[in-house]
Amino acid sequence: MAQIVGGGRPVNDAERRVIAHLRDNAPGDWLLLHNIEVPRDGDVFEVDLVVLTGHSLCVIDVKGTRGRIEVSGTRWFPARRGAFGSPVTKLRGNGRALKGVLVGERRELERVYVDSVVVLTGPDAELVDPAGRDSRHVTDLAGLIGTLGDVSRVRRGCTTDVAPYRTAIIEALNGSVRRSTAPPRFGNWEVEEELGGDARVTEYRAVNATVRGGETVLLRVYRADPLAEEGPREAERRLITNAYQALTRIPPHPCVVRSRDFFAVDDESRFVLVLDDVHGQALHLHLPSHPGASGRPALPAGTRLAVVEDMLRGLAHVHANNVIHRALTPACVLVAEGGHAMLTGFDYAKPGSRPHTVVNELPNVLDTHYVAPECRARPDLMTPASDVYAAGVIAFQLLTGSLPPAGPDAEPADGTADGVAPEVMDLLRRMRDDTPAKRPSAAEALAALLRARGGPPPDAAPFPAPAPVSPVPESPVRREPGRLDRFRRIFRRGSGDG
Repeated sequence: MAQIVGGGRPVNDAERRVIAHLRDNAPGDWLLLHNIEVPRDGDVFEVDLVVLTGHSLCVIDVKGTRGRIEVSGTRWFPARRGAFGSPVTKLRGNGRALKGVLVGERRELERVYVDSVVVLTGPDAELVDPAGRDSRHVTDLAGLIGTLGDVSRVRRGCTTDVAPYRTAIIEALNGSVRRSTAPPRFGNWEVEEELGGDARVTEYRAVNATVRGGETVLLRVYRADPLAEEGPREAERRLITNAYQALTRIPPHPCVVRSRDFFAVDDESRFVLVLDDVHGQALHLHLPSHPGASGRPALPAGTRLAVVEDMLRGLAHVHANNVIHRALTPACVLVAEGGHAMLTGFDYAKPGSRPHTVVNELPNVLDTHYVAPECRARPDLMTPASDVYAAGVIAFQLLTGSLPPAGPDAEPADGTADGVAPEVMDLLRRMRDDTPAKRPSAAEALAALLRARGGPPPDAAPFPAPAPVSPVPESPVRREPGRLDRFRRIFRRGSGDG
């Protein structure tokens, strides 16, 4: 039976199960410290569990996510939930930070290996990691003790016997960490589960602390440096507020994920975007070309067309409100139960004219498969027509099972998808035309798809005609004096009118 040497209150039942399992089944010389906060660069990060074994110190993150979870790049795509940043990536960073704290307290602890393990507690949880990027650092409850007891995990150059350092490790932990006294809380939202993230943003599932048992929401908590100089601070604000600025320009629509709120914590070190918690999964997982798609039942042909229809409905609504998505990929289309689809991922959107830009961030996030030809070297030239191009690629990939050929002219005239009407394939070719002016608008593409499916046309004028958008570079301009908006109440020095 392992020894629990201290800690705070577990946040959820998943954490309680892991702590109890280790307490009751781990070797008697292992030490457990749970629900603590570790200082890092003037801030703190939370750790679910730290286990001191005979050969390493391991940082553990507990995930109650159920069902099949597929890894693609730095994102996890669970069943019936939206994608989130890999918790392995974040946890390994926290492990390095903890190692730095220990060495700062006691130099001789440089030889101690700090491991990191994510524990999946859902009884049906299954991690599918075709590239093997995260699987080494993920286990389930049954395999946890075996994973922690595996001496081969110790990195070369580190000791495999921590007994001589045991007292120093305990003293260093006592001198640097503190007990977490309550679940993290942002405003009135109390965290139920940390989903994942990176150095810039952490994603949580949360509930209203006042109304217990209510629906859950998704929190995107952005880190900021409240002590940065004004120039970098201003650029950071612009990027952080971008998704909310875009979503507030878009009236509620069933095919666009809704934003609930946006606010700053007191010291402006974090900013919180509150979104609907959509119980769906990224379209990315339904594509036959996805490495984890083998063994997954393919979406029926009718459902695939319905997903394309919903994607175009959402995009037409977004464009009608003068917002350009700019980073549309299959990961930004959520497919809920029943085949209903919604657009998400507006962090790099352009919400109309504004006195600043985040376009310089786009080269770091764009997937070139979905970028229109005129924007591949110049992301600042993106318009609604480039969103339509991306939607055309996504639709072609969903309906045919592969990415489109190099140019629309290379595609056979009779289409390449069994059971898909030639009129639909012709529409997808026009959406991917190399000339932006020849592409239909999203609303026109929606109407053409409905006609091809034999359904009724869109409701009369469901989307007001978007204002013409010229393909000119987005660039910062001087803010006009006297322009006030909601963000002036959040950022005392403002971040533009979005």
